Amino acid sequence: MLRFGPDTGPVVLIALPLLEEANRTRALVITVLRMLAGHGIGGALPDLPGTGESLLPTSEMTLEGLRSAFAAAALSLGSRPVHVASIRSGSLIDVQAKAAGRWRLAPQSGPGLLRDLHRVQRVSELGDTKADALVFAGNRLAPALIEALDQPPAATPGPLREVAIQSGQPDPVIEGPALWRRSEPGNDAAFAERIADDIARWIASCDA
Repeated sequence: MLRFGPDTGPVVLIALPLLEEANRTRALVITVLRMLAGHGIGGALPDLPGTGESLLPTSEMTLEGLRSAFAAAALSLGSRPVHVASIRSGSLIDVQAKAAGRWRLAPQSGPGLLRDLHRVQRVSELGDTKADALVFAGNRLAPALIEALDQPPAATPGPLREVAIQSGQPDPVIEGPALWRRSEPGNDAAFAERIADDIARWIASCDA
């Protein structure tokens, strides 16, 4: 787990989006965490089972495992106020974490994630209908994960702020590029600064 900022006061634990969108947004999230440190706010970015540097293969990743690990990461931060921030499908992961507040950027539902994967590449089975994994956009995913993603969204406890990146939506807007849509990883310092400022204001309102 990468750590940023002071060891005291509030801390933000960030959930990256799943699969390829994690690679495309990781640099942005690290920039946001460094900017939050400038606000006096700690930050943490965990590698969850089946993601990042985790030794668990992506094909064995489960939604429940991701949620449990993220909740455990929040508990590992101690007694200081923990706030959760998520990007896109990261909002599917944060629901079990004990948090003083939740902040979400362009949250994506499980069915929405599956639709995106279908658009990128048609699903193909490895072997017969009882195959251990399916191929979604180049990622070997367990059928149990796919089934879990297709379920209704889990309830979100506690204070919640959801932010969009384009106008015309009911959520507040932080203008910025949809880096998760690009073919290669990217970053945008001005976008990161707007995100960090909004998260800092949200934390202040939750902790008031």
